[in-house]
Amino acid sequence: MPAKERQNSIIEMLKAADAPVSGNTLSEHFNVSRQIIVKDINALKERGFLIISTAKGYVLDHSDDVVRIFKVHHSIEETEQELNIFVDMGAEVRDVFIYHRVYGEIHAKLNMRSRKDVQDFCSDIANGRSSLLMNTTSGFHYHTIVTKDEETMTLIEKSLRDNGFLAELTDYEPDGVYRISK
Repeated sequence: MPAKERQNSIIEMLKAADAPVSGNTLSEHFNVSRQIIVKDINALKERGFLIISTAKGYVLDHSDDVVRIFKVHHSIEETEQELNIFVDMGAEVRDVFIYHRVYGEIHAKLNMRSRKDVQDFCSDIANGRSSLLMNTTSGFHYHTIVTKDEETMTLIEKSLRDNGFLAELTDYEPDGVYRISK
């Protein structure tokens, strides 16, 4: 079974479970090693699923939070504006990631929730301590965004669209990324 298909099946199992599902149970069910299951769980977390690891197994967080991945594109100078769109509406910018045709998927945790978080990040970039991931993909990148309700997520989408930051997906990109409607 391909990894993406197995990962989607893991999510379905966790959704249906009334108790934590052990790594051994998943390993036996899919006839793969525990190491593969750990990699799958990490990949699912990177895709935005809120999976909690407990002593008795894995649990899917059924909180009311809304999680969406947006593909965006903008200039380096617009980075602060883009990030402020999210935090000004009370959202968490969980991460940033890119899909590079040679290197594959590259993730970085951000966990930004405030303008101060955004300012600190932009200051570190401006001081030359780091470079933006989007520099390797001509400005294209993704953010996993968490809000308390769908209405806020809709307002974020509108603001991203109004500012010209939303980007179209190509065929090679994964499922789970928000596809903008025409």
